[in-house]
Parts: sequence; structure tokens; C-alpha cells
Amino acid sequence: MSELAGKTVLITGASRGIGEASARQFAARGASVGLVARDGRLLGELATQLGERSHAVVADVTDPSQCARAVDEVVAALGAVDVLVSCAGVLHRDFVEDVKPADFEQSWRVHVGGALWLTQCVLPGMRTRGEGRIVLVSSELGLIGGPSYASYCTSKWGLVGFAEVLQHELAGSGVSACVICPGDVQTEQLRGEIAWGQTGGASFDKAMSADHVARAIVRAASGRAPLVIVDRPHLRAVFKLLGGPRGLSRAIVHGAYKPLLKSRTDAGTS
Repeated sequence: MSELAGKTVLITGASRGIGEASARQFAARGASVGLVARDGRLLGELATQLGERSHAVVADVTDPSQCARAVDEVVAALGAVDVLVSCAGVLHRDFVEDVKPADFEQSWRVHVGGALWLTQCVLPGMRTRGEGRIVLVSSELGLIGGPSYASYCTSKWGLVGFAEVLQHELAGSGVSACVICPGDVQTEQLRGEIAWGQTGGASFDKAMSADHVARAIVRAASGRAPLVIVDRPHLRAVFKLLGGPRGLSRAIVHGAYKPLLKSRTDAGTS
């Protein structure tokens, strides 16, 4: 039996793409799945297909109050959240000189804001139970800067940074955080990227399937790795080389902040 059987997983961006594929993968392993996205029709169809161990909530993760409502509804329907998968995403292709304030704001609030608000909602219960897993879906463009991806890269880098903050603050609590950095995936988002112009990545037919990435997310939810890169083997090796030194930096930073973290634990934040 899967170790996810009987667990409650909340997934944002669940109406399509990687989020939808992840919901199906978790459900197939016996988890109860909270489905959160803005498209009520697609969410409803998915919930019907997954059955009674799923619950759909229409919510916009850029709004902290809607994030709180989504968590409350999922908990009421399925039980306490054991795994959070923050997968909601948006992509605006823009050069630095062309970034529009509204596009930049949306990118940050969907990727980083949504992850932060949802984490704030589920973390107290996870800390109390002494277990839980927070999985944040970033991108390989959260590890490197890509020309014409100014809004996207800055927010996806921010998500990697947020994951590292969590990894420090959760040390010793029984709760852990992971950031997933996939390469190109066969989604409507990639179609839009390619339609805009050269991507520097894989063509649509050579990109990974959403199911492939979803399976990696499921494995990450059951594991302890702080960073998971999802790509073809040779590219995964390259990005592991780029992301690998972060493990050393995490150790150095954690040591530098250890007295502060200990004082918070001693004061009752555990």
C-alpha cells in the first residue's frame, strides 16, 4: 500500500497541466485530494472523475483570504492537510524594459504569494502533528536567468528562495519543504511560450509530459530531498551542477542563523 494512502493533499493549479496530472497521480495512490484553481468547470469535471476522495474549491491564490478559505474548505471536507503542492502558475514573456506592472504583480502573487499564504494556513497544524510536506513547483528558470522571461524568472527564483527559508525554519520540526524545478513540459503554457518566440528549450514534441513531472512531484512528497530537478538525464545533470552548491550554502547559512532559529524554538515556535 502507498504511504500516501489516507493522506490529504491540497494541490493548487489543479484544473490543468501539471496540477491536474499531479491530482490524478496522488488519487491513484490512495490520497484524498483537495483541488484548488480558478476554473470551476474544469475543477468540477476532475473532481467527478476522481470521486468522493476529492474536493474542489474555486479560489484565486493571489488573494490571501481566498487561500485561507480554500484550506478551510479542504480540511472540512477531507481532513487536515498532510501535503501542500503549490503548483498554480502563470507565464508572461517579457524583456526587462517591457515588463508591465500588472504582469509582474500577477507573477509574484501567483507563484510566491500563493505559496506563502497557503503555507501560513497549513503550517500550524503540520507543526502540531510533527509531520507534513510542503512542495513548491518552481522551474529550471528558477535556477538560471532566461532572456525574455523577466517576470517569470524573478518570481520563480523567489519561489526557490522561499523554499530555502522554509527548509531552515522547519529544521527539527518533522515538517519539511521541497522545491521542484522542471524543464519544458507539454502544457498549454509551453504552446504559448513557443508561439511568442524562441524559448531556448525543447520543442513541444520533445518536451516532458505533465504525467512525468507529476510522478516526480509524488515521489518528492514522500521524500526528504530539498531540491528536485525534473528533466532528461543529461540536462538534469547540468542543472544539478548549477543547483548543487546550494546544498553547501544552505548548511553555511543555517549555521549562521542557528542561534536565532533556536531562540524561536525556545520561545514556543515548534
